[in-house]
Amino acid sequence: MRNRLSTSRPMWTRRDLFRLAVALPAGLWLARYRALAAPYRNQVKITNIQAMAIRNIAGNCLIRIDTDAGLSGYGEAGATGPMARARIQTMRRLLVGRDPLAIEVHFHEMTSLMHTYMAHIPTISGIDIALWDLAGKILEQPVCALLGGPFRDAMLLYSHGSGLNMLDPASCRDWAQRIQQMPEGFTAFKIGIDPVLGVPAARYANTLDSGQLRRVARAYANVREAVGEEIDIAVHCHNELDTPSAIAVAKAVEPMQPLFLEDALNPPFSEGWMALRRSTRIPILTGEKLELVRGFRPFLDHQALDIIHPDLAFAGGLTGTKKIADYAALTRTPVALHNVGSLVLCYANAHFAASIQNFYRSESALGHAHRTVESMAKGNPPVVRKGTLKLPEGPGLGLDLDPDFLRRSLVEGEPYWT
Repeated sequence: MRNRLSTSRPMWTRRDLFRLAVALPAGLWLARYRALAAPYRNQVKITNIQAMAIRNIAGNCLIRIDTDAGLSGYGEAGATGPMARARIQTMRRLLVGRDPLAIEVHFHEMTSLMHTYMAHIPTISGIDIALWDLAGKILEQPVCALLGGPFRDAMLLYSHGSGLNMLDPASCRDWAQRIQQMPEGFTAFKIGIDPVLGVPAARYANTLDSGQLRRVARAYANVREAVGEEIDIAVHCHNELDTPSAIAVAKAVEPMQPLFLEDALNPPFSEGWMALRRSTRIPILTGEKLELVRGFRPFLDHQALDIIHPDLAFAGGLTGTKKIADYAALTRTPVALHNVGSLVLCYANAHFAASIQNFYRSESALGHAHRTVESMAKGNPPVVRKGTLKLPEGPGLGLDLDPDFLRRSLVEGEPYWT
């Protein structure tokens, strides 16, 4: 690769990158990227795009883009392997044989597709992440530097409350002891409401009755009593509530001072979100299934949320979500990140978190019992301490994937990279 790219590269220090980030006005990051990439344009061509699904990454799949320079970029799409491969067939005519550094052009062409099918943003998200990984490798720069950062060198995380029965005080106390012994040192956990309501996860619930609301209040009170005031807890819904029920849940849990109330209502914008926010002092958060600026704009324009919560694998990859964050910055709205995928998505989140000023915190699948995310790394696995993940080092996303682990973890019927 060094022989092919003749232009010498500047040596960037961490201090240089921090200075650039502070001086960079919102919206100019793509212009800066174009200037950095200009000397290397049209020296590398895309030769192939592939998708492959492995277990325990929330139904997502991995994306790989290969080039004639022997470099590959990795991304993660919010789609199954077969779904992404079907949509990639449309993308090949837009990308194969083209310069991978023309990211803004590729993003526009992919997201504006209308025929024969409308653009599938989750698949495009994975392709976009892989293009940025490739760009970092070609330019020998970390992705966060290409995106205009870093504003920070570590990403604050929150985890999940699993393995506890919130209606049982003893179970809550046992869980509180377990999380205190976790080496990751998480200080914030979101805990699902569905078991308390007695409804299946991610299914619509009927309007809640007074008994269900009393159980909700008791459940989160039990957790608060068990963990004390040093651990933050959040109420995790799955868009199953109607507006009266969401308002009632917020009132029921408000004494426990939750960190936020997540995904209480149906995902698209409605006036119900505005009514919910007006009804409570709890920060309202949603957005993991919203796409592009168009999905978040009505929430932001109507001040219907306190925190937005995009997922890089669904919202438009790094390019699309950076545009969302820039739009949110106009109203000083914090950006949290939904992140339950693989090591690829985890590292993409870390670079993205470093690249924006209005970052809040990221969800994390690190520290889970199956250790899928950590096991994907061939060397130097991600390490979380005091609830933060250090920004990965190296060009691109800083990935070093273990091919043997990927082969062992394939979803049944999935082909390995060819």
